[in-house]
Amino acid sequence: MLPQRHDHDEDHHGIDLAPMLDFVFNLLIFFIIITSFVKQSGVKVVPTDAKTAEHRDSGNILIAVRANGEIWMDRKKVSLPEVRAMVERMHAERPDDTVVIQADKMSESGVMSKVMEQVQAGGILTVSVGTKGKV
Repeated sequence: MLPQRHDHDEDHHGIDLAPMLDFVFNLLIFFIIITSFVKQSGVKVVPTDAKTAEHRDSGNILIAVRANGEIWMDRKKVSLPEVRAMVERMHAERPDDTVVIQADKMSESGVMSKVMEQVQAGGILTVSVGTKGKV
């Protein structure tokens, strides 16, 4: 059997861009999906009642303060100093993020105010408090 010979006229001159385009489109879809996620606190709390509550659609970083004083953020229990570091990191990634603190109605207000101070020290100046009120 004779070895096959390739004529220079038959050689394919060019780069196949299809795999690269598939990869780029997959990356685009991935980043679109990832950037739309809301940072959940990770625990459920019983919010307080508020007669003057206003409904807002914003708030994509949620911080929960449980009745026993535990602070939860991004589905992890965090200490008070860690709140500032996490808010700084999230704020650097997405500067338009807003914060909602969901405090349990049995939690101490001092813990919530300390969390608010840490959030503001982390660079997000407008902080909302999640309540159960009129919608």
